[in-house]
Order: sequence, then C-alpha cells, then structure tokens
Amino acid sequence: MMIKPHSAKSIVAAFMTTLALAACGGGGSGNGGANGANGSSGGTSTGFSGQDASAPILTNNVATDGFNWINYRRTQAGVGALARNNMLDRAAQAHSDYQRINNAVTHTEESNKAGFTGATVEDRVQAAGYKLVRSYATGEIIAATTNNTGFYLAEELVTAIYHRFVMFEPLFKDMGSGSATASNNYIYFTTNLGATGGYSPGLPSHTIVTWPFDGQTGVQRNFLSDYEEPDPVPDVNEVGYPISVHANLTETIAVQSFTVRPRGGANLSTRLLVKGQDANTTMSSVAAIIPLSPLTAGTTYDVSFSGTLSGTAVSKTWSFTTK
Repeated sequence: MMIKPHSAKSIVAAFMTTLALAACGGGGSGNGGANGANGSSGGTSTGFSGQDASAPILTNNVATDGFNWINYRRTQAGVGALARNNMLDRAAQAHSDYQRINNAVTHTEESNKAGFTGATVEDRVQAAGYKLVRSYATGEIIAATTNNTGFYLAEELVTAIYHRFVMFEPLFKDMGSGSATASNNYIYFTTNLGATGGYSPGLPSHTIVTWPFDGQTGVQRNFLSDYEEPDPVPDVNEVGYPISVHANLTETIAVQSFTVRPRGGANLSTRLLVKGQDANTTMSSVAAIIPLSPLTAGTTYDVSFSGTLSGTAVSKTWSFTTK
C-alpha cells in the first residue's frame, strides 16, 4: 500500500502469527496511509490536534522524533507507549537505507538489490536479531517526504485509517525507528513494531479506546482519501477526519451503531470500515467511520458507538472539537 499526502509517500505492513492484520499482496500484511499537518520545532505547539504539556520536544533527529511522536499518540489513545528496541531500530534503519539506495518506497526487498537484508518484515527484524518466538507480532510503517521533521512524518501515519489500525494495536511491546535522507532531501522514515514470546497485556478484556480521544481539540477537518491505497472511500476524495475504535487483536468487534453528529445537529453520512463490510479491514478488533464530507471548523462533534466485543455488549459516547 502506498499513499502520497502533500508530496509524501507512506506504506505500512504488519504480520501476525495466528492473528492476521490486513492483507496487501499476501503474507498477512496490514496497510494504511496518512494525511497530516505541518509541525514546528521546539517544545511549544506543533499545530497538531490535541497536543498537551506531555508532548515531546523536537530533537531534529527524524528517527527519534518520529518514535517519540508515535509513543505520544499511543499514550493519548490509551494503548500505551512502546519500549525502544535496538534490534528493531537496526531493522528499521537498514530498510530506510535500502529504500534510499533504490529510490523506492516499499515494504518488500529484492535480494539482487543493494542494501538487501530480508524480503519481508519478518525476515528483516529477525536478521537484525529480533527473534520471533510464539506468540509474536511485528509491523512496519513507512513514510517518505521532503518534510524534515519526525513529528510530521509520524502524524501523517496517524491520520489515515489503515495505518492507524496497526499503529494503535495494544498488543505490541517494542518499537524501533530509522531514517535515511537522499541527495534531493527526500527522507525515508521506517518504524517497526513488535512483540515476541508473548504479547503486551494490552487493554483490559472487553475494553475499547477511541481516536480522536474524548475531549480532543484542534482535530483536523478533512482527509484526502484518494492519497491512501487501498482507498478507504473510493468514490470521494476529500472526506472528514476518520474516527476509530480499537481493542486487543485477540478480540472481535461487531458494530450495531456507530454515529457522529455536530452537537445539536443530525447524524452525518459516513462510511463504515469493519471486517466483513470493508475488504481492506481484516483486523477484527477495530472499526472506523469516515464522514463523507469535511467537518466544519470550530465545531464540537458527538460520537456514539454500540456493539459487542467478543460477544459482550460494549458502548461508548465521546466528543471532540475541530480546529
């Protein structure tokens, strides 16, 4: 899968044993993309939605800043920060170098090309020393752009829904990042996520978390759907910001009702992404709605979700406000 938001390209792949994420070219790979906002340096506002005093400070090291921003967003979402793992760092750096050398954004490598370390994500993390012992999971998220901040690259990967499904998986334990810059200042940013020899404790059983989170402000109004492949809304380009619920990968979400409306107004028309209804959503533990038109600026939206999680009734209502 590849996207091109604001002159960027992003790609994601995630692999599971027994538990499979979304497929892209077989092998049990999960895929997504993003469309975000520009960031600024320093420990003050980056211009991104929902920033608070716990936001990381920009170091101007793309790999470190991207790593820190992903953990910041995971913490806000309620799925927990991941430990930095030097073996996953090594795998991510090697794959960033491969892409730079071969001028390609890809989650596969060809053995006859310079910089080859492994054909698949599983191959590459194990070549870096991250041995996959059951039960295990590993994922890869890639963004490439001329924007030079890791915060921007990571936020791009949060916004598009198929990337977000993988990035916010609660059962991951470890993460590593790497970046490589081409002579034309094009930056390849790779992040690998993993769990081996058992998963993270994750969320409590029959629990969901949401994005945007309850009370989040400054939420982006729109998403350019055509820049994500597979396109989550094939017949419309500019749509509203995706709204999602997440549970442990070991659980199954069934949606009975999932709505969003401006406070005091009517429910918006949306597209539902859930396994069984959307061909590109192959994780059973996630669901999302995408408003079919951009949201209105400076408006509070109320969201309501009801359904079951592995057969147990679950419901949640929350709100967020656009910028």
